Amino acid sequence: MSESDAGPEPLVRRADAVEYETVDAAEGMHKGVLVDEADGAPNLALRRFVLDPGASVPRHTNEIEHEQYVLAGEYVVGMSGSSETAPEGGEAAGGEEHVVREGDSLLIPAGTVHWYRNEGDTEGAFICAVPTGDDSIELAEE
Repeated sequence: MSESDAGPEPLVRRADAVEYETVDAAEGMHKGVLVDEADGAPNLALRRFVLDPGASVPRHTNEIEHEQYVLAGEYVVGMSGSSETAPEGGEAAGGEEHVVREGDSLLIPAGTVHWYRNEGDTEGAFICAVPTGDDSIELAEE
């Protein structure tokens, strides 16, 4: 078996090795890619986002689903959906805004309009897992 047939190599990326970039459409939001296809991850990309105090991210959609875990801070997440699309036992997201805090988890299905706003005086941070591959982000009408 050749090395390329063996699959991805194990990886440990230290926190100080992650480079953060500003997210173009969202002043005050920074993204660090923790693991993705470039590292050999075949199925999921893992990213860490930081939302500065006072920052906001406009309404937008993505072609791919997002699973998120809040690491720090408190901020607002808005999502447009319907009760038919809410998972059993979960909250309906019919254009509602939710204050999220450390330890909260979110599922943002593909195509869901969503937005963020940090009204506090400390930064918010979350991990976002997404399928590998291309993603198209489209700003939504207000």
